[in-house]
Amino acid sequence: MASVFSKIISKEIPCYKIAENQDFIAFLDINPNSLGHTLCVPKIEVDNFLDLEKKSYNKLMSFSRNVALAIKQVVPCKRIGMSLIGLEVPHVHVHLIPISNMKDMQFIKKIKLNHNQFDSLAKEINSVYTLSNSI
Repeated sequence: MASVFSKIISKEIPCYKIAENQDFIAFLDINPNSLGHTLCVPKIEVDNFLDLEKKSYNKLMSFSRNVALAIKQVVPCKRIGMSLIGLEVPHVHVHLIPISNMKDMQFIKKIKLNHNQFDSLAKEINSVYTLSNSI
């Protein structure tokens, strides 16, 4: 059964896309812990990150790092936290969360953004990502 992420990848469901290449896509989480909370998702449908081939895992981490660097340039924060939980959607995904303290990683406090705020933020991060990765 296709996950919600597979439906985003196939464009059946819209997203606030930040980055995409042949193997991965990154988009804003629609229920974010903080401004800029992003998901990096492989285009292949795999439930558990331990089931990814080592090469795919390493490429996912490299892609996620590049996305995190772009987020860090746009969103004020101390760090970009990373989490691979994998229980909420049965499709590997990396959470990149701009954080200023440990509580920002707890998935208990959420922020609300409207469509225009999501869209503007995605475009701004995408612009930085595109510029940084075209060199």
